Amino acid sequence: MAKKKKKANENPVIATNRRARHDYKILDTHECGIVLVGTEIKALREGKANLVDSFAMIDNGEVWLHNLNIPVYSRGSWTNHTPRRTRKLLLHRNEIDSLMGKVRDGRRTLVPLKLYFVGGRLKVELGLAEGKQDYDKRQDIKRRTEEREITRELGRRIKGIKG
Repeated sequence: MAKKKKKANENPVIATNRRARHDYKILDTHECGIVLVGTEIKALREGKANLVDSFAMIDNGEVWLHNLNIPVYSRGSWTNHTPRRTRKLLLHRNEIDSLMGKVRDGRRTLVPLKLYFVGGRLKVELGLAEGKQDYDKRQDIKRRTEEREITRELGRRIKGIKG
């Protein structure tokens, strides 16, 4: 029997939180599961989710995701879910304890970075983040523009050599 070919996009990303990388310096990332109800997973398979303004908190030794917006399932009925309900994240006890120690001082927070499927299960990439100041953001913008100009100039020089 022939082997099945792997799909080009094996782990499709449902949603990314691009704003988090702009507002925070990501120190560490963790992959964790999430507890969902049936209509939520169906809505996610349609590619609908919004991570903006979402955050995670540790409460009584459990990690909870707040403000994740999963719109109602289009073909759902009275069994549809509440779009912005609090959802439980699934992590190992030692990971939760480690995160609890790092978040305790108040300078760091837990921010979801992206939602994606792995083997039919939804995963959340959770980032341990530290807030950026305005000058940090300006330095990042300056660095990106400098890199863009350098690559543009190198491209011009390479085209000049070839032509």
